[in-house]
Amino acid sequence: MAINVNNVYRTVLLILNQEQRGYITPDEFNKTATQVQLDIFERYFEDLNQQLRVTQTDFDYSNRQVDIDDKISNFKCIGTCAHSVDRFSLPTVDTLTGSTIVYNDAPTASQFAFYRLGTVTYNDIEIQRLQRVEFYNIDKSDLTAPSTNFPVYLYESGKLNIKPTSITSDVKTTFLRKPKNVVWNFNSTTGNYIYDSSTSVDFELNSSEQTNVITRILLYAGIVVKDPTIIQVAAQQIQQEEQNAKS
Repeated sequence: MAINVNNVYRTVLLILNQEQRGYITPDEFNKTATQVQLDIFERYFEDLNQQLRVTQTDFDYSNRQVDIDDKISNFKCIGTCAHSVDRFSLPTVDTLTGSTIVYNDAPTASQFAFYRLGTVTYNDIEIQRLQRVEFYNIDKSDLTAPSTNFPVYLYESGKLNIKPTSITSDVKTTFLRKPKNVVWNFNSTTGNYIYDSSTSVDFELNSSEQTNVITRILLYAGIVVKDPTIIQVAAQQIQQEEQNAKS
């Protein structure tokens, strides 16, 4: 379940106004909220890498690896790679949703922005990823030469170079997309901002992140309104939450 952008903005304004700390405009909020969402999203991968080295509990709802993976799941995609000359291009469509995939930071509302490559398969066989030196030397020996049952690939410049070269179709890959930019949009009436839900974009993070989102926005808001007190309190809260997550 996503986090409603209007609830977050109204809460941030309420806290700032109660403490008489200043005001953050819709444009400032949108830019700050988008950055906060991306910060939290990218943090998932560091947290997951750390939790993979820790023994997990078998109790329902308390496995941290599963919890983090659930938070990432909304951004998982899969698509078919097209072959051209001697390489494969990354997918242009997410087959799970039908959304177009773009490889820049300016997607439209109906597009997803590519973030990170996942598993590459050929006819449901996982293709092993190699680094450049390994890739160019692997077929020098009959014992290590790739085959259609044991294919390998090199990923460079957004392209997949696959061996054996007889593979020219039926290649798919899982991948992650970036969260969409957060937008609190409005209609301006008599100088007032009236929230417009039809053109706004909610946070795509799990609803459990709402407190974390608000705290981090307040951290940035302290910088915007030049109030060191907000920065200090928010930073302490974030540090405490991160320590609790790791303990």
